[in-house]
Amino acid sequence: MKSLLVTGSSGLIGSEVCVHYSELGWKIHGVDNNQRAVFFGPQGDTRWNQERLERTLKGFHHHELDIRNREGVLDLVNELRPDAIVHTAAQPSHDRAAAIPFDDFDTNAVGTLNLLEAARQACPESPFVHMSTNKVYGDRPNTIKLKELETRWDYDDPAYENGISEDFPIDQSKHSLFGASKVAADIMVQEYGRYFGMPTCCLRGGCLTGPNHSGVELHGFLSYLVKCNLEGREYKVFGYKGKQVRDNIHSHDVARFIEEFIKSPRSGEVYNIGGGRNNSCSIWEAFQLAEKFSGKPQIYQYVDENRIGDHICYISDLSMMRTQYPEWDISISLEETVRQITEAYRVAITK
Repeated sequence: MKSLLVTGSSGLIGSEVCVHYSELGWKIHGVDNNQRAVFFGPQGDTRWNQERLERTLKGFHHHELDIRNREGVLDLVNELRPDAIVHTAAQPSHDRAAAIPFDDFDTNAVGTLNLLEAARQACPESPFVHMSTNKVYGDRPNTIKLKELETRWDYDDPAYENGISEDFPIDQSKHSLFGASKVAADIMVQEYGRYFGMPTCCLRGGCLTGPNHSGVELHGFLSYLVKCNLEGREYKVFGYKGKQVRDNIHSHDVARFIEEFIKSPRSGEVYNIGGGRNNSCSIWEAFQLAEKFSGKPQIYQYVDENRIGDHICYISDLSMMRTQYPEWDISISLEETVRQITEAYRVAITK
């Protein structure tokens, strides 16, 4: 039986990958220490997800380990020698990073290096998939010429009709400290692939979402928005007239792409993974979707100051992913994703 090591296994993408590969018959080793609750407080707690995986997945083994623990990581990977590694553990908020710069860098950059070196020593032929972020581009996407529409901003340059591709520059931009720590990890994953010939890839995620997301104000746009709607809580809109655009991809479609890469890996590759144009929406448009499925008006406050380094409009160009892995494409629409998130929160509220 093949084995998979998943870091951040109690998080959105990590848990989705665990479920997906368990269904494929793999033995799953999840690494998580609920650091999200430390970063975000009780609302970021993911123990419920860990318990769900332990309860429902046959052959799931939880390892309570902090990826900053270099010796612990080296020992675990050497013991398991997994057939593939999916690294999703991170400090995920660019707002939070400024308050905890050492924790942010040690988790995102050093933690990734710990895993890469452990993999090089113990299982260099095992595919290594790293969940990176579109924040590696900093605020450079804001230099693209835009046009203002009734409910959103959009690109006013035909070169970006399909979105932002993987060759978009990352220099001369403001990244946030989170973006900078993720750049360090991203480049290191590429380098281990190119320098050592290891099968590695970076997935530069847009808005990754789904019904198992523990969304908070500083991370988890759609999940947190729907949660506010259902609970009648105020949602703060930060700048850009509320017309800022994100492309949203369901966690299941992320797991499906990871499967395709692991089946046919490449070395030191980079992919912009998001929902693409069809799964994009502005905050105002997201309000409309949430209201459609909840039947409740969205309560909000507009703050006339955008978040530092925030994107005005970001849409992932999925062309390279579709070309290199033609068996993969988006399978869950934005509307269906919001419906699932709404239903999941309804169930949680009634418990």
